[in-house]
Amino acid sequence: MSSNVVPVPNEENIIIIISQHDQNKSHKTKLSSIVSFLKESIAKLDIKKVIHSVKVGIALVLVSLLYLLDPLFQKVGQNAIWAIMTVVVVFEFFAGATLSKGINRAIGTVLGGGLGCLAAILADESGEIGGALVVGISVIIIGVGATYSRLIPSVKKKYDYGVMIFILTFSLVVVSGVRADKIMKLAGERLSNIGMGFAVCIFTSFIYPIWAGDELHFSTANKFDKLATSIQGCLEEYFVIANDKEKKATIDISGCKSVMHSKSSDESLANFAKWEPWHGKFGFFYPWEKYLNIGEVLRELAAMIISFKGCIQSVRQSSPTERDSIREPCEKIGLSLATILMELGDSIRHMKRCRAKNLITQCMRQELSLLVNLHNNNNNNNNNNNSTDNESNLGLASFIFQILEMVDKVELLATKVEELGEIAHFHNKKLDV
Repeated sequence: MSSNVVPVPNEENIIIIISQHDQNKSHKTKLSSIVSFLKESIAKLDIKKVIHSVKVGIALVLVSLLYLLDPLFQKVGQNAIWAIMTVVVVFEFFAGATLSKGINRAIGTVLGGGLGCLAAILADESGEIGGALVVGISVIIIGVGATYSRLIPSVKKKYDYGVMIFILTFSLVVVSGVRADKIMKLAGERLSNIGMGFAVCIFTSFIYPIWAGDELHFSTANKFDKLATSIQGCLEEYFVIANDKEKKATIDISGCKSVMHSKSSDESLANFAKWEPWHGKFGFFYPWEKYLNIGEVLRELAAMIISFKGCIQSVRQSSPTERDSIREPCEKIGLSLATILMELGDSIRHMKRCRAKNLITQCMRQELSLLVNLHNNNNNNNNNNNSTDNESNLGLASFIFQILEMVDKVELLATKVEELGEIAHFHNKKLDV
């Protein structure tokens, strides 16, 4: 008679098996979290920033060959460090910014090095005491004059970096020239290495270039869409909360805030765009200043919309009945304003002319007249003089006044965009809105 023996695991074996299972499950969870994190990170990556980072790496590799390859190192020697420094300092995100800094650095280096060499030669021929006086006086004069010029707004805006490099180069050359026997040779070698670093920057920057002009062009067009959405949202919310005096407006005006804070960015982009060569539809002497003018008006309109939101949220706003009496003309005006703003944005985006100013005259003047008349009728029908009615009338009048102001500002924007279209030679094809 045979018998089967069934092994029974002891308590330690069971614990080991459970522990291994938990560890495997924990590893899978961690791996899944890492994969999920990588996917989210890749999805959030800005392809332009990745391309720029890769280009900087390529430029550093190319300029490092001056050190790595013996034939090149024998020609340039330790001065190759200036080429590497030039790449690190000059290479910027936008091609125009790279050109601007590179040209400023080149001009500042040439002028500073040239004047420094002259001052060093003069100091060398003036004897020990005379040379010290020449160096001290020249450094004071150049340092004071160049530093003061950096404080002039027009110079600081375009040439601040070049003037700074001029001061640095002049000071280094004139001071080191007191102890160096071959100052001209040293200055020439450093200048040639800076030129090589700049050439590498330009070559790499124009591989899939990122243009500041394109960024300014499309960001300006997108601002119109943001403000159009905000205006429409304000008017819709105003009548949605008409039956609930305690409810606060929940309008998203983040687009208006981004427009309000865009001045510094726009000015930088316009400055860089002026240095860029002909590319795409943007030729030489393209009117980038007009974009700054349009941006200024857009910021004024954004400030009005933010104030408009505060007016809507006020507890002193008019009663639901009074709001309903002006609802139809207000909604038509809001829709017209949003449509016109989007059309102006498309006009800039696609570089095609539009007649938005005519649309304002044709579509909104009648509605504006109707809106003002309705408000006047409401005031005439109200015979009470208590403070509540006065506050209600004041709230409604403020609401209508701000609508009228926004209409005038949109009309000014239409004029500015039409002027840009004439100067930049926009196409006459009608836009499909």
